[in-house]
Amino acid sequence: MARIEIYTKAFCPYCHRAKDLLTAKGQAFEEYDISMGGPQRAEMIERANGGTTVPQIFIDGRHIGGCDDMMALDRAGKLDPLLNLQ
Repeated sequence: MARIEIYTKAFCPYCHRAKDLLTAKGQAFEEYDISMGGPQRAEMIERANGGTTVPQIFIDGRHIGGCDDMMALDRAGKLDPLLNLQ
C-alpha cells in the first residue's frame, strides 16, 4: 500500500473531495491540518515547491499536486498505479 500524505484545512471543499476519492479507493492517508498555520504549513510549502493552496497531496513522498491534479490522474488511469492498486 502506498504512503499517502495530505495537507488540508478544516473547511476546504477541495480537501474533502480529495479525501473522499482516497477513501472510496480504500486508501488510508496521513492528514496534516494546517488550518492554524504553523510549522507544518511551512513544511508543506517547502515540500510542494512553493505551493500554498490546499490540499497538497504526496504519494510515497512524490508531490502530485492538489485535488484537481489527483482527479486528473484518476481520469487518465494513472492514479491507481501510484496507489499500487493494479
